[in-house]
Amino acid sequence: MKNKILVTYSTCTGSTKGVAEAIGKTLSDLGESVDVIQMSMVTDLSSYKAVVAGSAIQAGKWLPEAMSFIELRKKELREKPFASFLVCMTLAMKKGESYRGTVSNWMQPVRDNVTPVSEGLFTGILDIKRLPTLNDRIKFRLSVLFGVWKEGDHRNWAAIKEWATDLNIKLKSGKL
Repeated sequence: MKNKILVTYSTCTGSTKGVAEAIGKTLSDLGESVDVIQMSMVTDLSSYKAVVAGSAIQAGKWLPEAMSFIELRKKELREKPFASFLVCMTLAMKKGESYRGTVSNWMQPVRDNVTPVSEGLFTGILDIKRLPTLNDRIKFRLSVLFGVWKEGDHRNWAAIKEWATDLNIKLKSGKL
């Protein structure tokens, strides 16, 4: 029986995992049965009534493994309610909200495969020591020095909960 929602994610430094867990918790608190699983661990979508997929953003793109997940499963994902979210630091920049349209465009490759019933755009964590490459650590360290970003956790838990609550309403209404 398809009575569960899958919340799946691809993360670089762990920030997106925390967002996925918060989405899963909110949906669970609203009475849904939810599995929160890293994309690389998902093998079957048949037992889920809906899928929520999210990725960290690097260089304006979903992580490669996240896009592969979408592309390989697009037929299955088109057959059930699908929502997507991304986590990026661009929205945490000074005047970051002015980049919301640009950040939304980074969801286009996902939209080209599956039409989301809802999209969430969230800020993440800037923890320079956890960045994967020396080049990234140097670039972000300089950006912090010049005031582009502040290091730390920029996730807006209230916005994440609000989005997940709205998504739950859409899923229950059947008006997708």
